[in-house]
Amino acid sequence: MKNYTKLFTWLMIVLAVIGFALVVWGFAGGWETKGALASDALLNFAYIMVGLAVLAIIFGVVIGGINDPKSLLRLGISLVAIAAVCFVVYLIAPGTPAQGLLSEQPGTGTLKLTDTVLYLAYLLAILAVVAIVVGEVRMAITNRKG
Repeated sequence: MKNYTKLFTWLMIVLAVIGFALVVWGFAGGWETKGALASDALLNFAYIMVGLAVLAIIFGVVIGGINDPKSLLRLGISLVAIAAVCFVVYLIAPGTPAQGLLSEQPGTGTLKLTDTVLYLAYLLAILAVVAIVVGEVRMAITNRKG
């Protein structure tokens, strides 16, 4: 696994340098080059990064499943729990029409999905704050005992 760590580290460095170069190129060129937007290059690079992330996840799941088959069961349970939370939040989301919108209102499905994403963002922000507080308290207790 150590060889994979070196490989992934170098790939991460290369991709970060390419991303930085694209951003510099976009700002230097005013985000327009020969009729095409430099932001299109950034968007294509983002697609590549998402594809590589999906491949890394698949690779990690396969290697994890080979090393510890029970990890696949835990992963499946985690995915079902996350899907259940998202479904419950979707059911709770009201999908109310946008206020003060001068153009045409989006469809009810779009409004419901927008509210769902907003509620999920609120939930994740609250959970992040709780995790930080609990982690700090736990670390303070552990350091005090030791």
